[in-house]
Amino acid sequence: MATEQIQRVTLADMNLSTGKKTRLSRLLYGAGPGNGTLMFLPIDQGLEHGPRDFFPNPPAKDPEFQLQLAKEGKFSGIVFQIGIASKYMAKFAGQVPLVLKLNGKTEIPADKSPLSPMLASVEDAVRLGADAVGYTLYVGSPQQEQDFAQFRKVREDAERFGMPIIVWSYPRGEAIETKGGRDSFYAIDYAARTAAELGADVVKVNVPKIDPEKDKNAPKPYSTTTFTVQEALRHVVASAGKTLVIFSGGEKQDEGGVIEKARMGMEAGGSGVIFGRNLWQRPMDEALRLAGEISGMLKDYSA
Repeated sequence: MATEQIQRVTLADMNLSTGKKTRLSRLLYGAGPGNGTLMFLPIDQGLEHGPRDFFPNPPAKDPEFQLQLAKEGKFSGIVFQIGIASKYMAKFAGQVPLVLKLNGKTEIPADKSPLSPMLASVEDAVRLGADAVGYTLYVGSPQQEQDFAQFRKVREDAERFGMPIIVWSYPRGEAIETKGGRDSFYAIDYAARTAAELGADVVKVNVPKIDPEKDKNAPKPYSTTTFTVQEALRHVVASAGKTLVIFSGGEKQDEGGVIEKARMGMEAGGSGVIFGRNLWQRPMDEALRLAGEISGMLKDYSA
């Protein structure tokens, strides 16, 4: 059980429009753990990483594998790009909430100056019955100005349609790498704050990695103060203010590591997790068992 009292951001704190509040309430309380926490299953890796991610578990190449996992595992929602959502969601409509990813790119070009172009619209999300949209923001990229302008249109449309926005806030680009790297506390803390400043309702970030050798290249106080991972996580959540924070699982790891990563995020005041490869790269029975463990753990952190 969670033993420490944490001031966790709740839906009531967020000052949302009726449409956003209704949709986000369905994700927080009507699906998933159902206690004000979030457990998402992302399956945008087929575009972002290519089919290589499906080799550890070939059945996962079929989106119905993830949809069945999301349904039986009682996830808060599944994340799809528009092509997959359009072709596969109808069979599971009303059973698995949808988060429609609005932008995306392949991993083929170099990552020195990334920008994730628009592939779908908020209006598409409404048509498909989505309860939220997702947007990848590359904080620190040389194309950041264009990224911000692109996101502004998404934010305006989301306000007009009452659609919550989940921002994948990723530090990227050469400038980030010279200041400690994309996984540094400095970079992830900045990314969380940037998403909140730009109008995200929920922000997805990675768990920071503490590396004193790399961190010395970051601005003060990140370069001059020693932080534990747990302290860094607390700062990241606080930097996001009244934006809900969910933590990414990243590459597949052992089950104990997955649960520990989720618990650390929740202990820091996070609102949930978004774990993809750590689940659907496993056979269905293993994935469902692990999903049940994660969901059970999240139920210790009602909001």
